Amino acid sequence: MPKPARLRTEEDYRGNIPVHVVWEITLACNLKCQHCGSRAGKPRNDELTTQECLDVVERLAGLGTREITLIGGEAFLRRDWLEIVKAIRSHNIYCATQTGALNFTQGKLEEAIEAGLQGIGVSIDGLPELHDRLRGVPGSYAMAIETLRRAKDAGINRSVNTQIGPETIPMLRQLMYQIIEAGAQQWQIQLTVAMGNAVDNDSVILQPYQILELMPLLAQLFDEAHSQGLTIIVGNNIGYFGPYEHKLRSIEDVSHWSGCSAGQTVIGLEADGTVKGCPSLPTVGYAGGNVRDLSLEDIWNTSKEIHFGRLRSIDDLWGFCRTCYYADVCRGGCTWTAHSLLGKPGNNPYCHYRALELEKQGLRERIRKVKEAGESPFAVGRFELILESIAEGETISVSSWEEMPKQQEDTFVLDSSELAMTDGDRYREGRVPPKLERCKACNQFIWQHEEFCPYCKTNVREANAKYDEDKKRWESLMDKIQSIISKDMSISTGK
Repeated sequence: MPKPARLRTEEDYRGNIPVHVVWEITLACNLKCQHCGSRAGKPRNDELTTQECLDVVERLAGLGTREITLIGGEAFLRRDWLEIVKAIRSHNIYCATQTGALNFTQGKLEEAIEAGLQGIGVSIDGLPELHDRLRGVPGSYAMAIETLRRAKDAGINRSVNTQIGPETIPMLRQLMYQIIEAGAQQWQIQLTVAMGNAVDNDSVILQPYQILELMPLLAQLFDEAHSQGLTIIVGNNIGYFGPYEHKLRSIEDVSHWSGCSAGQTVIGLEADGTVKGCPSLPTVGYAGGNVRDLSLEDIWNTSKEIHFGRLRSIDDLWGFCRTCYYADVCRGGCTWTAHSLLGKPGNNPYCHYRALELEKQGLRERIRKVKEAGESPFAVGRFELILESIAEGETISVSSWEEMPKQQEDTFVLDSSELAMTDGDRYREGRVPPKLERCKACNQFIWQHEEFCPYCKTNVREANAKYDEDKKRWESLMDKIQSIISKDMSISTGK
């Protein structure tokens, strides 16, 4: 299978190319999801007209976009969505859609494929009872599975997107085999984020310490899935840098988390023309402008709200993330997750490395809601981060970003003068994420300057040399075995 168009190269980062665009073309939806961050249901006021959407496609093509995913709400509820698909494909841009699949009939699928749709992602959040309850419509699981089967029969690319909450973990293996049977080729897994409806129903949000249960399971399922022809893709808010990082991100060229790509190689568009660096980010504070007021090129190249990801540094991190070994490459993990939870990016408790480090000290983190979210799409509430003893359950500390010293709190506020660009420097070189080296004795990622692995204390050069020797020896042995098998087959067949 060829590599996805969205995979990013160093040249994409240097040129700040919006490789992958996730475009909410309408907020209309026929589901009632308990965890919907955008509170989808009714269309937005003043959604873009057909012609305005076609103009957006032209602009994205000019910026070098290679993949566009159409989402909602529910994208196919927009009457002109097939015209948008056709326009995308006319520029040879890969076009896919993410759907809840309720009433996505055979006829609708055939029309979409005829228009040029190349891939479909179906949202399935658990086995039938849980999925239907989370999605708010009885029978929605059956329709999702049926849509997956139809897509398989049609021969287009197929993926499943699953949001992980506390109830999902025990059923992941069984769910995996059901979506394999239905025809899934890829399975993207991400954590439910504290935004919109999920804040109202905060029991659907995983506790940070539960990442210790989730990550080993995902590593096991990864191997099982691979043997069945299914590729597991961990979302941008799952990780980071634990002992399974090299496996779970192995489909990427870098093979480890390399920081939030919002506003660097990713664009998010809202149905009314609002542009963000990532489709999941809150509108307030992250909207870089509207295509009705500014050209998409100007928003992408000059907006300070878009540029935060390009300029973020260790100075913008706080809490555990500020002093983390991986701070300069990770830069606080997923911006969406951290900001939605704590009101400010740069400190992300949903980190496997972090949970393991705290566990060594007999500690763990959990969250507690202290403020409800507003009624608008992408509204966030507020949660406290509680550090506690695992054995005694005793609270060690309760933190939120408001309690930080003033000088540290202000580090995230970017001076607009830093971001002002003239025509001469508007295309200045972007930030290429650092690359780490893998210690081949323990599989942990380490900085390239390390002589001894900080985890297993092994001499890195010697460990890597031994690994390479063992690999060559194993490959030679496998070649000999294959030669013997081939010879025996030739003798038995008389050839």
